[in-house]
Amino acid sequence: MGLGLALTGPSMWSVFIENFGLFFDCLIGTLKLAGISVGFGTVVGAIVCLARMSKNKVIYGLFTAYVEILRGTPILAQLYIFAFVIPMVTDIPFFANEYNCVVLALIINSSAYVSEVFRSGIQSVDKGQTEAAKSLGMSDFNMMTRIVLPQAVKTILPSLANEFIMMIKETSLASTFFITELMYARTYLMSTKFLTWQPIFIVAIIYFVITFTLSKLVNVLEKRLAVSD
Repeated sequence: MGLGLALTGPSMWSVFIENFGLFFDCLIGTLKLAGISVGFGTVVGAIVCLARMSKNKVIYGLFTAYVEILRGTPILAQLYIFAFVIPMVTDIPFFANEYNCVVLALIINSSAYVSEVFRSGIQSVDKGQTEAAKSLGMSDFNMMTRIVLPQAVKTILPSLANEFIMMIKETSLASTFFITELMYARTYLMSTKFLTWQPIFIVAIIYFVITFTLSKLVNVLEKRLAVSD
């Protein structure tokens, strides 16, 4: 009885159609945030991965701590630190923009996970091949670019795609800072049109359709890479 009374008002379909532009813009915002985060996170993650493979104990220790701290703390806490704490202790213009702070936090968070993706991909390559390359006098750079990475990419690509899918969902936390992404549509419609339950169900369905579709595409990619072995 209470549930029936709570679920009153216009249907989800009518709310979706009436506010299609808002949902579409917010979806683009979500995909943009996820793309930037994983794109730049991949570059930073590759650097972190190489640093963690360093024989220098100081460099190894610093970047290992970097990865463990980011993976061991909630992403929401990291977002708050970048959005509120860092702007309080620095006068750098970049941090005066909340969007920049949120994006940077997502990039750094993603880089920690991507670094592990690279590391596991590199470690999946048979050590015998690297030892053979060294015995032939190949430099570490040539060995990495010509032998290790071409084989590791079969493990790395699907994992990177999965990281993108995960980041699509994690960007929902950006709505806490009123960044335009899917969850912001729910906040906006609730505060301006007093729509309580319809927006959250619509947003959940959009998330599911996007992530489910991308997951199936990743499965196809994995099968094609497996066939090419």
